[in-house]
Amino acid sequence: MNPQYQDIAAAFVQSYYLHFDNNEKRQSMASFYDEETSLMSFEGQNLLGRKKIMEKLNSLTFQKIAHSITKVDCQPMFDGGVLVFVLGQLKTDDDPPHTFSQTFVLKPYNEGYYIQHDVFRIAVHDVI
Repeated sequence: MNPQYQDIAAAFVQSYYLHFDNNEKRQSMASFYDEETSLMSFEGQNLLGRKKIMEKLNSLTFQKIAHSITKVDCQPMFDGGVLVFVLGQLKTDDDPPHTFSQTFVLKPYNEGYYIQHDVFRIAVHDVI
């Protein structure tokens, strides 16, 4: 297990949301994901691979977005990876803020990490 997992998680979260919240930097988020093996679940929609993930992110219709991070929890994984859970609020355009959660599995690759798994959900409580 990587003893630096907390530092890795903190640096990752800062970089990820800095890129996501900046329209000009969002395109470079492709480098966070593996071309073939990264998986994303976005509001229940499953996407496999960098191309499909970036298509989804680029299809989002907001003009402005801001993530406010409330809490980051993380755990080291036995293969050297890091499990990261993010809780926060996100605000798009002139909409009211919404609570969101996002979970990542970061896997070692060369000298850094890539997102192997990414699960995103806005906290909307619909009664079934």
